[in-house]
Amino acid sequence: MGFSKPLPLFSFLSILVLYFSLYTITPSSSSASLQDQFINCVKRNTHVSFPLEKTLFAPAKNVSMFSQVLESTAQNLRFLEKSMPKPGFIFRPIHESQVQASIICSKKLGIHFRVRSGGHDFEALSYVSRIEKPFILIDLSKLRQVDVDIETNSAWVQPGATLGELYYRIAEKSKIHGFPAGVCTSVGIGGYMTGGGYGSFRAGPRLKPWLIPPVPETLTVFTVTKTLEQDARLKIISKWQQIASKLIEELHIRVELRAIGNNGNKTVTMSYKGQFLGEKGTLMKVMKKAFPELGLTQEDCIEMSWIETTLFGGGFATGSPIEVLLQLKSPLGKGYFKATSDFVKEPIPALGLIGLFKRLIKEDAPFLNWTPYGDMMAKIPESEIPFPHRNGTLFKILYQTNWPESDKRPSRHINWIKDMYSYMTPYVSSNPRQAYVNYRDLDFGQNKNNSKVNFIEAKIWGAKYFKDNFNRLVRIKTKVDPENFFRHEQSIPTLPVRS
Repeated sequence: MGFSKPLPLFSFLSILVLYFSLYTITPSSSSASLQDQFINCVKRNTHVSFPLEKTLFAPAKNVSMFSQVLESTAQNLRFLEKSMPKPGFIFRPIHESQVQASIICSKKLGIHFRVRSGGHDFEALSYVSRIEKPFILIDLSKLRQVDVDIETNSAWVQPGATLGELYYRIAEKSKIHGFPAGVCTSVGIGGYMTGGGYGSFRAGPRLKPWLIPPVPETLTVFTVTKTLEQDARLKIISKWQQIASKLIEELHIRVELRAIGNNGNKTVTMSYKGQFLGEKGTLMKVMKKAFPELGLTQEDCIEMSWIETTLFGGGFATGSPIEVLLQLKSPLGKGYFKATSDFVKEPIPALGLIGLFKRLIKEDAPFLNWTPYGDMMAKIPESEIPFPHRNGTLFKILYQTNWPESDKRPSRHINWIKDMYSYMTPYVSSNPRQAYVNYRDLDFGQNKNNSKVNFIEAKIWGAKYFKDNFNRLVRIKTKVDPENFFRHEQSIPTLPVRS
């Protein structure tokens, strides 16, 4: 009994974007400040009143409160440094109608804006603009209602809610329902869904209502860590590559790779993290047949409920109450980091793995996460929705490196990511070399300052994220937003105007 149904429909914000793209108004020439014009306009376009002290935050009004709100859900601390652009002010809607009004008024006044749900965008595009100045931030963190309907196996979730809140609200209603989403519980629903988020049972992103398939009362999790010395002949990691995407749908095993130890005495660890829809006795039989090389034992296996697996996967301490899912921070924490991604179509050979491990050992705090695909991810046609990484994909790689605030040479870590990405070229997808849009990387290319998007350049990173679906997205964008009002550094461009 696996998660055989996939993920949902666009958040209401995405629908608003499509609708209000068609809303054209001549910019105002009022002498009032832009901030005052915006607030007065929002008031005229919403039927729900809002207290300014709880919804509007500006440096001139209260710089301390402004900074507190700006930093509240920003996850990559690189983009909070003084050199980074900051919004002119932050508007925090408390009702859906105020999101609609914000879009109307931004367009009327010619204000560029960014929208933030959980703040996890790897390049901070949800709260930093490098191409427009001034800009404002629409922060959705107060729109976090979650309505779960067990009778219809569905839920409606506002975009400011986190995955942790969704998990908690489901568990409030049922012990045999769950939702296959990410392990980081502070991720916002808005960004997660619009980027094609998915979960640990390979139930692929798809535009359907929020489905919460029944799950067994008992699940089993395990973590088995092997050092490079314990897998010197690379039999375990090679076997995982061959079978991880082909396992029964009830079983999901991902691999985390790290470098540990001191300089001159470092090694690579490979942590196999499994989750099984069922009891450990059944899991042991499955593993003995499918993956005996791992050497899984009964002692490695922990039985728990579905909601407890979200705590386990999210990095919470053993025995934590499920109420910790309601907090807006994750044990995985904020930090200074750079990341990118790849998709693997064929097992990486031993020679390739050896070179990868050598590069891991050179970096201070590297992290690679290998997530298997297959099952429902492979069954859905790649043209059905924008997310195209389907049949033929073995696993996805997340490359990430982290460093402390005290490190005065962050460029060396960023260069390490670039070197690793270059090294992996022969071993990953090609034509195009694919990437996951929710692991955004501006090194693939970006739109230029205050200019029409160069369609040819955008096709490079657009094909990485969306493959052939990119062209369809461009046609839709050109139709609903011909003026390219909704834009950021890697937004879908419009078709070039024929002269």
